[in-house]
Amino acid sequence: MKREIKEKPRDKKDVMELVKEYDIKFIKLWFTDILGQLKSFTIPVDKLEIAFEEGIRFDGSSIKGLARIDESDMIAIPDSTTFVFLPWKPKEKVTARMFCDIYEPDGTLYKGDPRQILKRNLEKMKEMGFTKFYVGLELEFFYFKDNKTPKGLDQGSYFDYPINAAEDLISETIICLEQMKIKTQHSHHEVAPSQYEIDLKYAEALEMADIVMTYRVVVKEVAKKYGLYATFMPKPIFGINGSGMHIHQSLIIGNKNTFFDPNDQYHLSDIAKKYIAGLLTHIKEITLVLNQWVNSYKRLVPGYEAPVYISWSNKNPSTIIRVPMHKPDKKNATRIELRSPDPACNPYLAFACILRAGLEGIKRNYVLPDPLEKDIYHISEEEKKTLRLDRLPGSLDEAIRYAEKSELLRDILGDHIFNELILNKKLEWNEYKIQVFPYEIEKYLPIL
Repeated sequence: MKREIKEKPRDKKDVMELVKEYDIKFIKLWFTDILGQLKSFTIPVDKLEIAFEEGIRFDGSSIKGLARIDESDMIAIPDSTTFVFLPWKPKEKVTARMFCDIYEPDGTLYKGDPRQILKRNLEKMKEMGFTKFYVGLELEFFYFKDNKTPKGLDQGSYFDYPINAAEDLISETIICLEQMKIKTQHSHHEVAPSQYEIDLKYAEALEMADIVMTYRVVVKEVAKKYGLYATFMPKPIFGINGSGMHIHQSLIIGNKNTFFDPNDQYHLSDIAKKYIAGLLTHIKEITLVLNQWVNSYKRLVPGYEAPVYISWSNKNPSTIIRVPMHKPDKKNATRIELRSPDPACNPYLAFACILRAGLEGIKRNYVLPDPLEKDIYHISEEEKKTLRLDRLPGSLDEAIRYAEKSELLRDILGDHIFNELILNKKLEWNEYKIQVFPYEIEKYLPIL
């Protein structure tokens, strides 16, 4: 049986027809908690009509940041436009999935649903006259033998030809993504051993956030099929590069890319320059969302290609924002690339934060500083002081401190998610800082 949909369904009527045509047995309903961890429950196909009409009740009290004990009943209503088959499932158990929007029992949208946070901030974008926020992604990850120790499959480096099982892994992953109507650009071996990247073709922000959640599942499921483990942990191995998620973005009005100006030296419009200035100005406040784990800050250190200094450039990859070159006849390809986020973030919240930081720059007419085309890692400390180069937060603790003072971040996330996120991250930091690590035993036990 061929399990591939020719066109994406538009409404529940399309979905019900596909369910019947393909003899689907089960539907998985997906949503996320505030940390971007995928949550799912399965319903038999005969409950699908009820799911569309009334939603499916579930207990949200045990899901991080989703609900308190006194508001545990939540309702998940599937979004029909996200219906796709899960190509790794057995043919005799044809299964599809849909992302859900989460509601309270009285029918109001739930303020703790990350998908709703992105939708709400996209509405703010539209109030400013923009119609679309396009996002394209470069997502990096590692393949390991298992999830116990970070033992890789190869000793390859940047653009090396795949060896061991990786070639089949990557090919099958891309096929699965394509079957799920997720368009890829290209794939390659990354800088670190056993590290790979599959780039995703741009899409509107909400669709791309759903794609990120799906991408992470597909990469892991295909790896599991081969008896391996794929991880999006930002820095799993000391001494080599970590994994990033480079986010390409542009704002659209109708069919016009508002970031393009043919007469500018960098082909950047005033809107684009103010947008970049907004990101540079507010990046420290939103880093807690873009890099949300203790481990994220092991990646954000000089020397391993992860950007640390708050600056932008046309060509320089050591800055946090880069403006990729494009062909002269491809003006709609004008975009900016934010390089600091990692692939373990919550994409719904991350895209909302990035968008609003940029819009803040447009709204308040922020002035963009000059680009920095020098390799920052070869600039002396004295020159860095002269240039007044600021840095991203250096730890989860520092990121929390910037975040909890940010009125912009609170407005983006809403009080519920803002407070829950700060609380959760403080607990994570407190748990981390009391641990005794092998480094300390090896260094201090023999001499103290």
